Amino acid sequence: MVGTGIAIGLPKGKCRRLAERSGMASKMVIAVGGGLVEGDYTGEEKVILGNQGKADCLFQAGDQIAQLIVEQIADADAMEVDKLGISE
Repeated sequence: MVGTGIAIGLPKGKCRRLAERSGMASKMVIAVGGGLVEGDYTGEEKVILGNQGKADCLFQAGDQIAQLIVEQIADADAMEVDKLGISE
């Protein structure tokens, strides 16, 4: 887990997730793990990195290791049903 030194606050109804940068994922075979982070979390952003390649990787301060994606949380009601329709 790599600390970023960055803390973020988001408006109500937003969440965020960290994702791979395409170049790092394809060239270095580095994956970013984790999931959604609630909008009210204001602690330091930390990135879970997994090296799935064969070579060791060394990162320096300032390297772009992930990208932050901010998303709207849908405020939808869910209901239980007995049967689901067929997916196309």
